[in-house]
Amino acid sequence: MNKADLINMVAEEVNMTKTQATETVNTVFECIGETLKDGTKVSLTGFGTFTLNNRKARMGRNPQTGAAIKIPAKNVVKFKPGKDLNSTVN
Repeated sequence: MNKADLINMVAEEVNMTKTQATETVNTVFECIGETLKDGTKVSLTGFGTFTLNNRKARMGRNPQTGAAIKIPAKNVVKFKPGKDLNSTVN
């Protein structure tokens, strides 16, 4: 499933236009992103929890040349599925 498929499903399930469904899905994604950017976790009961973790800078190697390179620190999003989601897929 991709974003377009999700928008189509939302539009059909809730009987709204694709334009309204697109705005709704985009708003949800933006809210999750902004909340994580502020350093707050996002918990959707039954679905799962999104958290922001900081990956420290480290040394790595270029696989083609073997030269040492510095990999900068960055933030990464982690997702832990909830019980209901796990029950659905298992």
